[in-house]
Amino acid sequence: MLRLGTMTGPTVWSEFGRLSQEYDVANLGQGFPDWLPPDFAVEALVSATIDSTKQSPHQYTRTAGHPNLVKQLARRYSKHMHRTIDPMNEVSVTVGASQALYLSLQTLVKPGDEVILFEPFFDLYQNQIKLAGGTPVYVPLTFVPYSEENEEVTGGEWILEPEKLEQAISPKTRAIILNSPHNPTGKVFNVSEMQHIADSVIAAGPQCVVISDEVYKYIVHSSPPKDELLGVGNSCPGHVHFASLPGMWDRTITVSSAGKTFSATGWQVGWCIGPSNLISPIHQLLPYVQFCASTVIQEALARTLPKADEPYEGYDSYYEYLNSKYRRKRDLLGKGLKEAGFAIPDYDRTPGGGFFIFARITPELRRALPAERMGPEYTKNPAAPGGEARLDWALCQWMAEEKGVLCIPSSPFFSREKAMEGASDEFIRVAFCKTDETIESAAKALMGVRSNKALIGSALVEANAE
Repeated sequence: MLRLGTMTGPTVWSEFGRLSQEYDVANLGQGFPDWLPPDFAVEALVSATIDSTKQSPHQYTRTAGHPNLVKQLARRYSKHMHRTIDPMNEVSVTVGASQALYLSLQTLVKPGDEVILFEPFFDLYQNQIKLAGGTPVYVPLTFVPYSEENEEVTGGEWILEPEKLEQAISPKTRAIILNSPHNPTGKVFNVSEMQHIADSVIAAGPQCVVISDEVYKYIVHSSPPKDELLGVGNSCPGHVHFASLPGMWDRTITVSSAGKTFSATGWQVGWCIGPSNLISPIHQLLPYVQFCASTVIQEALARTLPKADEPYEGYDSYYEYLNSKYRRKRDLLGKGLKEAGFAIPDYDRTPGGGFFIFARITPELRRALPAERMGPEYTKNPAAPGGEARLDWALCQWMAEEKGVLCIPSSPFFSREKAMEGASDEFIRVAFCKTDETIESAAKALMGVRSNKALIGSALVEANAE
């Protein structure tokens, strides 16, 4: 805990979790689906649970991963990586992707090592690096608006400028964490950007590896142009596995999980895929963290994976159905955000993945926020970066307390320094992994953001009405 310093108090998740309990809100905050997993996944779980054979999965299994599951994962990733994956030596099963990342960093990083993060970043990364004794080094992604004419505030794209990465690389660089599709922005790193990262790995020296967090790889709802993907395979449409790039298999730990893909975040099964010299230390550390991930859940997932490749709900596979479902939900939420006055990405021109929209706060919305919300009574908040709630936080808190919709401020996804400089002021993160009813309720609530109205039940009413 000493390695975390002052970063052990309340967090954005505890603060906005509290707001979700205290207020009647349409919750577009945390990234978990509010519907059941597909029928075939639930059936696989039931069948694994009632299995009474000698191989019944109700006892400990192999610490490094249940044999049936690692074989399924090896089969799949052999296609993704265009090579034969050894299930026993190049796969490790963990309790969710968070533990996969934790163990990867624990086995790689020692005090004095540096780990590069692309900023903004999923907030978990920063403290896991510190827990391992490493130092986060931030490489900012650059937001490029579609237009800046007449001071217009529009959506845009987040891009990686190669020179910023080159400036951050040093002999101390032990790892680069890549997250594509990216949380919180929804960015899909293109092949050119990935190649720049690969070049930087080589330039940093033989000690440098990439931890590629690919939990959203099956949710690329707006694919890059087909010509960008030529030569990198199509086993997972729209997604490029970083380890499949030339020379990168030996320098990459690929992290993923079942939770986002199968709408089963409570299953908590994740994994690491990589060369044996990077996976073996994780195998060695696992027994001292927990003996094994749940055997029943691992067996259920092993039975689920082959079913996902089969036709589902009129689609060629479950994965095609999943993307179509999220594309529709993205558009439903996007319409509500635009009508409320937010600027969002144009997914006809900008690739996107995951299930978040990084919405931009327009001047009109700034004006709608009551002035007192930027006063000390509200801005002093120990959960906010630096203890100060800036515009993004103030707007999200006000919308939850007064307007009936909960979103997440962007500042926790930036380094403290950048947040305090105002880099995060213009953005909020909004989740569309929710039922249509939740999204529609949120859209109604959002319609009241620019007016002096609040949402009570399902009706918009004047805030000062008697």
